[in-house]
Amino acid sequence: MADSPIHSELRINSYGSYLRRRFSCRVSKVNVDGGFTCPNRDGSRGTGGCIYCDNSSFSPKETVAVIPIEEQMAAGMAYHRTRLASEKFIVYFQKFTNTYAPVEKLSDLYRRALSHPDVVGISVGTRPDSIDDDAVALLTELARDRYVCVELGLQSIDDAILTGINRGHSFAEYLSTVDRLAGRGIDICTHLIYGFPGEQRSGFVKGARLISSLPVTAVKLHQLHAVEGTKLARMYRDGSYLPISLAEYVAAACDFLEELSPRVSIQRLYGSAPLSIRVAPNWNLKNNQMWYAVVNELKRRGSWQGCRVGCEMRAVNG
Repeated sequence: MADSPIHSELRINSYGSYLRRRFSCRVSKVNVDGGFTCPNRDGSRGTGGCIYCDNSSFSPKETVAVIPIEEQMAAGMAYHRTRLASEKFIVYFQKFTNTYAPVEKLSDLYRRALSHPDVVGISVGTRPDSIDDDAVALLTELARDRYVCVELGLQSIDDAILTGINRGHSFAEYLSTVDRLAGRGIDICTHLIYGFPGEQRSGFVKGARLISSLPVTAVKLHQLHAVEGTKLARMYRDGSYLPISLAEYVAAACDFLEELSPRVSIQRLYGSAPLSIRVAPNWNLKNNQMWYAVVNELKRRGSWQGCRVGCEMRAVNG
C-alpha cells in the first residue's frame, strides 16, 4: 500500500522518511548545547550520573554551552546543507537534561531556536523525572504551530537495571511522563540501550511491544559502550562488564524491530563515541555501516519492522 510508513529497502519506518513525508523536503537535526546540567549529577536525584555517561561521547565538538546557540545552529546548518543538501532543520537540545531549568530559561532558548526561518521545530532531550508542569505547558504552547519532539531517556524498562546503572528514575515515572505529554501535539521519542550487565535479549525485546502500546512516535536504539572517565569503563577493566558482540547487538535490534509497531519511526539504530575516548566495544564501524548491518540482517531474515505484529510485506513501499 502506498501509504505504508515502512520503506521497502530499509524495511523500517525511518525518521528521515517520516520527516520528508511531514515537511515535503529534506530535514536534518542540528545539535546544540543549551548549558543544562542533570539532576542525577547535582544531587537532586543522585550524584555521579549514570555509569556509562560522558556527554562528550555523543556531543559534536561545535556544541559548547559558552557558544551562543545561534552560532551553534549556524555551524550545524552549514554542515548539513553541504553534506546532505538539507533545506530545513530541527534544533536538537541534546546534552544533559534540557528541561531541567526554570521555565523562563527554557522559553528563551526554545524560542530563539524557533525564530530562525529555516527551523521547523525543536527536539528536546530530557529525563522522565525532569519535566515539570510549567515545561509541559510551554512545550504544548510551542507545539500548536511548530514541530516539537520530547526525547525521553528511558534506557531500560527493567527497574532493576535502572537501579544498577544509577539511572535515578523508575519505569513508572517514564509511563507517567508519557501520559502527561500525550495528546498535546508533541512527538515523543524514547531512548533504549541494549547490553547492560545481566540483561537478557528477551527483556530488551519486550520493550518493543510495550512502546508499541504507548503514544510514543519514535525510538532511538543504542548499544551500551564504555568511554573513558566513566564507572562503566572501570567495570570493563575489572571484568565486571563484558560488552555484547556485534552479532548479538544486530540480532537483538532486529528482534526488537520485528516486534515494534510500524507507526513508530526509528531515529537511531546505533551509537558511537570518538575513538580517543572509546574503551569498549570496538566494532570500528561507521554509523551508516552499523545502520546497514541491521537492515541487511532484516533482509537476510526476510523480515521488517512490525512483521510480528500483523504487518504484511505487501504493505511496504519505496
